[in-house]
Amino acid sequence: MASLDLDKVLDKAWADKALPEILAAPASALKGVSDRDGELLKEAFGVKTVADLAELKYVRWAQALAALDAASK
Repeated sequence: MASLDLDKVLDKAWADKALPEILAAPASALKGVSDRDGELLKEAFGVKTVADLAELKYVRWAQALAALDAASK
């Protein structure tokens, strides 16, 4: 089973929340994503939540390309 240190990837206010609540949280719940960044993500891509960002096709494409590169080494 995969695990993740939520304190490292979430703002303090979100680190103790349940996963469904985190996924429904605004993208700015992620550490390093400001409220303004969240607004820009919404304007550019329609991303409103952490789950929306995870499902964004451009993110998935970039992850696939990085995985292909890693596998080729």
